[in-house]
Amino acid sequence: MPNETPSAPENQTVLVSQTDGLVTITLNRPDKLNAFTVEMNRALQVALGTAAQSESCRAILLTGAGRGFCAGQDLADPAATAEGGLGDLLGDLFNPLVRLIRSTEKPIICAVNGVAAGAGANVALACDIVLAAKSAKFIQAFSKIALIPDCGGTWFLPKLIGEARAKALAMTAAPVSAEQAMDWGMIWKAVEDDALMAEAEALAQSLANGPTYALALMKEAIQAAGHEGLNAQLEMERDLQVKAGNSPDYAEGVAAFSEKRAPRFTGKAS
Repeated sequence: MPNETPSAPENQTVLVSQTDGLVTITLNRPDKLNAFTVEMNRALQVALGTAAQSESCRAILLTGAGRGFCAGQDLADPAATAEGGLGDLLGDLFNPLVRLIRSTEKPIICAVNGVAAGAGANVALACDIVLAAKSAKFIQAFSKIALIPDCGGTWFLPKLIGEARAKALAMTAAPVSAEQAMDWGMIWKAVEDDALMAEAEALAQSLANGPTYALALMKEAIQAAGHEGLNAQLEMERDLQVKAGNSPDYAEGVAAFSEKRAPRFTGKAS
């Protein structure tokens, strides 16, 4: 059976392609460093939602076209300066986008190919695994226009790098290089610019071929650890481990280990 490929929205501010079980979503406003408009935000949510619901999609790779990942919200978009616009942008668009990324039961890998500023930085940090080109920079640019970090920035940053660094980055808008972000634990890895997409695609494809049902349970448990106490987390681990242990992939993993062969995972819950 041919792959079920999610179609790209007609406006093409977001491009979608699929190879085997991997769906690649590319932000596509390169002349504006892929800054968000209302149109692009909605298109990204459609693309993510379609991939999340597609049985043939087992992992998602998010990146940007051209020389930047995403410069944040496009301030030339009328929605950014309309009365009540910021509240509507966050409540109706950015907050649902971040929730969608965090709740999608497929691993989402982000390849940051250039500047990731403002909302663009925090959308990247919302993803499960972030790789960045060594020339990339992460910038909490909000203070430059008298705003606060949004898109989960005030939640992700303290948990990833600690309160002191989070406050400093938010208040100064100082850029963080990819290598510094890796050293601080903000992202998974910084790689050479010309190797970024090959490495990101290889990682994403390996996850797509892996036990994706178990990976979804891992994502659920690790994200819950930010607000659960140890006792509650232990109980959650027990319950999720039972689910994982009842899956066909667990039986296949054990059989493959015993037979000294590569496992053939399906990602099915039952």
